[in-house]
Amino acid sequence: MRFKRYVGIDYSGAQYATTPLDGLQIYEAQPDGEPGRVAPPVGSRGVKHWTRREVAEHVRQTLAGSDSVVIGMDHGFSFPLAYMKRYGITTWDQFLCDFRKHWPTDDSFRRVAELREDNERTGENKEFRLCEQWTSGAKSVFDFRGPGVAHSTHAGLPWLYGLRRDLKGKSVHFWPFDGFCVPDGASVLAEVYPALFWRRHGGARENEHERDAWSVAKWLREMDRSDRLGRYFKPPLTRDEQTQAQLEGWILGVG
Repeated sequence: MRFKRYVGIDYSGAQYATTPLDGLQIYEAQPDGEPGRVAPPVGSRGVKHWTRREVAEHVRQTLAGSDSVVIGMDHGFSFPLAYMKRYGITTWDQFLCDFRKHWPTDDSFRRVAELREDNERTGENKEFRLCEQWTSGAKSVFDFRGPGVAHSTHAGLPWLYGLRRDLKGKSVHFWPFDGFCVPDGASVLAEVYPALFWRRHGGARENEHERDAWSVAKWLREMDRSDRLGRYFKPPLTRDEQTQAQLEGWILGVG
């Protein structure tokens, strides 16, 4: 086993960065135990739900620690190639910086819904990343019809920008943007799609958000225990597809 901790995060793009949300859930497993719910920080009125700001800080502290950890987070980490070409973006770091300028959803007083109005940095709901084309049921990161990945992605990306900046120099691998091969001893932050796992691993939980986070942590642990996780870090892509995926991102578990 290459990791000591396995974390699944179900994400939400609702409301504001400082709003406690039932849709934000974190589960963590150790090598020899079942996933358990990670409680949010205790506020002035007792235990509450996580906020996106608190989730980002928890992820930062976890990745900055001494244990090797793999974290699966349920929102898109990047946009389709068509978007990148439209705005002249050639690297993931450039994308994150540009996105944060136009979608500052990590601001305490900015919501995704408000920032959508007349925003020049956007795409069409028929534009898909390669990994979404490989995945039955995955929606476009631009499909805002109802709650789902578009809202959570647009709310989560600025926090990735901050994590990328704050964890520079740490042994943290932002997969697959830092490469499909994960160095020994490195911790990993990766995009996941819980629907790939919960039918297999999703036991009875309080709600669907807990189920999703639990099943991600469960899958990560089981794959690592059986020495199968490594193959998912290297999906069967051609060289051109790998180049595309290192800009668009990839969903861990697809392939």
